[in-house]
Amino acid sequence: MVTMAGGAVVFAATGAVFLRCLPRAGRCHRFVGTAWEPYVAVAFCGAMALSFTMMLSGILDLLG
Repeated sequence: MVTMAGGAVVFAATGAVFLRCLPRAGRCHRFVGTAWEPYVAVAFCGAMALSFTMMLSGILDLLG
């Protein structure tokens, strides 16, 4: 159960950070067009994969 809740927290935090990085008022985030841009994208994808894996592991733990 703790793993599933932790996955939900990681999912919510990733979503909040992603929304914070979206363009606002016609201005892009400061990482756009820099060398850090691909690393930020990989971090978002990794965090989403981690959250889904944690939630699935928690669900399977509850079932088994």
